[in-house]
Amino acid sequence: MELMRVDIESAARTNAKVLITGETGVGKEVVARLIHEHGTRSRQTFVAVNCSGIPETLLASELFGHARGSFTGAFRDKIGLVRQADRGTLFLDELGEMSLSMQAVLLRFTETGEIQPVGVDAPAGRTDVRLITATNRDLRAQIAAGAFREDLYYRLNVIEIRVPPLRDRGPDVLELFRHYLQQACDAHRLGSRELTTEAEQVLLEYEWPGNVRELRNITERLALRDSKQPITAADLALDLGSARVSGPEIAASTAAARPDAESLAVQQSWDGLMAGGDFWTLVYRPFKAHEITRAELLALVDRGLQRTRGSYRALVKLFNMPPGDYKRFHAFLYQQSCNLPVTPYREGRAGLPNGAPSDGDLARSG
Repeated sequence: MELMRVDIESAARTNAKVLITGETGVGKEVVARLIHEHGTRSRQTFVAVNCSGIPETLLASELFGHARGSFTGAFRDKIGLVRQADRGTLFLDELGEMSLSMQAVLLRFTETGEIQPVGVDAPAGRTDVRLITATNRDLRAQIAAGAFREDLYYRLNVIEIRVPPLRDRGPDVLELFRHYLQQACDAHRLGSRELTTEAEQVLLEYEWPGNVRELRNITERLALRDSKQPITAADLALDLGSARVSGPEIAASTAAARPDAESLAVQQSWDGLMAGGDFWTLVYRPFKAHEITRAELLALVDRGLQRTRGSYRALVKLFNMPPGDYKRFHAFLYQQSCNLPVTPYREGRAGLPNGAPSDGDLARSG
C-alpha cells in the first residue's frame, strides 16, 4: 500500500491517463479521487461514471450529451458528463463492461478531445479533461477474446495502478476493521466495541471476496447490534457469509467453494427467482450495482446447480431466462469466476437436497 501511495502521488503530478485495476470492492474510486485531489485539477470538478450502471443505449448520451429530439424522450439539449468535467477529471468505472461500439466512440474522443452529441452531425467543440479509468476485468484477456479494443487499451493505460485485494494486505485488515467499526458506532451514536484475539485471527484468515466494501458492511452490522461485549469469533460467524468459523479458525477452502446460501440477500434473491422473476433483473443488476457480492452470486449458482443436478441449461430455465440467454449467462459467470464445476452436483456430492427435480422434471414443467 505504501508503494501504491507513491504511484498515486506520481500520477497526481501529471495529466496523463491512468488505468486503475483491481477486484470489485478494493477501492478503485478512492484511488481515482486521491489522484484528482492531489493533482493540479483539484479545484475543478471530479465526475464519476459507472459504465455498467447506464444502459448501453444511453451511455453515449450520458457522456457526450444529445440534441433535442434526437431520440424518444430527448425533450431538451443535454451537455453530457464529459463537458461537466471540463478542466477537471472524468472517472470511468467498470470500463471492461463497455461494448465494442462504445469503445470506438471513446477511442475517438481520447484521440481528438472532440465532443459529438447524439443527434448532431458534426463535433460540437472540445473539452480538456483528465481521463482516469478503472476495471475489475483482465483487459488483456478481453483483448485476446476480441471483447476489448487493443488500441483503446494502450490509449488509456499510460499509467497503471493496481489496487491489491484485501486478503493480500495482512494486518491492514484489522486497522480497517477497527476504523470502520468505530465510524459506524459514531454514526449511530453507539458505544465502541473491541475484538477478541480469536476474532482478530478470524479476520486475518478470512478471504474477503467482497474486499473493503464487504468489510465495511460487516462492521456496520456489528455496530448496530449495540452489544457491550467484545466481538468474538462466534459473532463473526454470523456475518462472514462465505466462510464457516470454528473457534479461532476459518475454513477458507469452504469459503471459496461453498458460500453461505442462507444469507438474507441470497434468500431474497432466490425467493424472487422462484416466484418468477428473471435473473437479469433480480441478480445481475444488483450485482453490477454492488448490492450483491460475488460470494452471494456464487451461493445462488450453487443452490441452483443443486436443484438442476449440475445442468447449466436447466439453470437458465430455473432462473427464468429464455434459452437464447445461455451463452450470455455462462459468459457472465465465467467472467466473475462463478462457473462452478458440474461433476460434484451430477454425482450427488454437492449437498443435493432430497426431492429436488431432475433435468427431465424441469424440462417437463413447462
